[in-house]
Amino acid sequence: MILTWFDTCVLIGTALFAAFIGSVTGGGVTIILLPVLVVHFGIQVAMLIVTLALLAAGASRVTVYRSELDWQVVFWFTLGSLPLTCAGTYLFTIAAPDLLTRILGGFLISAVVCQRLFTQPLSGFAVAWFLPIGAAFGFLTGISAAVAAILAPFFLGYGLRKGAYVGTMGFNILIIQIVKLAVFGNQDFLPPSVLLYGALLVPFMIAGTVLGKKFLERVSERLFVMIIEVIMILAGLNFIIRGAA
Repeated sequence: MILTWFDTCVLIGTALFAAFIGSVTGGGVTIILLPVLVVHFGIQVAMLIVTLALLAAGASRVTVYRSELDWQVVFWFTLGSLPLTCAGTYLFTIAAPDLLTRILGGFLISAVVCQRLFTQPLSGFAVAWFLPIGAAFGFLTGISAAVAAILAPFFLGYGLRKGAYVGTMGFNILIIQIVKLAVFGNQDFLPPSVLLYGALLVPFMIAGTVLGKKFLERVSERLFVMIIEVIMILAGLNFIIRGAA
């Protein structure tokens, strides 16, 4: 599919805004970017492009917040997530698009509920718990890239804040996207058009991350979270309706 200049500008602007929000809050990239991609490309191609965008976002967050990463969390989370990411991503390549759309919608709405239920830090939360958390998240994100928000209560519960929260989550998401791209490539799910549009968004994802860091301590995180939650609910309902149509 060849996009018009207007549609291309809309995608670029959305990617820049999504990366900025993600750099400030640690999430929201998929929630903001994916609905726009779905409108233009459909659910399966959109998920492939957003994987490339998340790869760029994760790499840029690791670079920007590298001095604040929690390497223990990275180790345990990655250990659990790698094998299950392969399984979930393979399921994505063989599942029906309408089913994926409904699953995505359910995840978006569930993420808001989880974030509202777990607003306080969790007590007695050992770092080794990130092994099963990583495993569960790896499988879910293999099916749907829009589940990053469900990690928020666990990362916050462990005590990660600001740059440590954003950077550590960014590193884990970066590793997962590399695994997903390897599976997609093995299943011949990365045609040149997908790579082209994904590459188009990369510099704007990086720019958004850099801008987000500059405003991290100045902008109200609560306001951004509220905006993201509204977008998640609306997009989730939209995807559920689309999948049932």
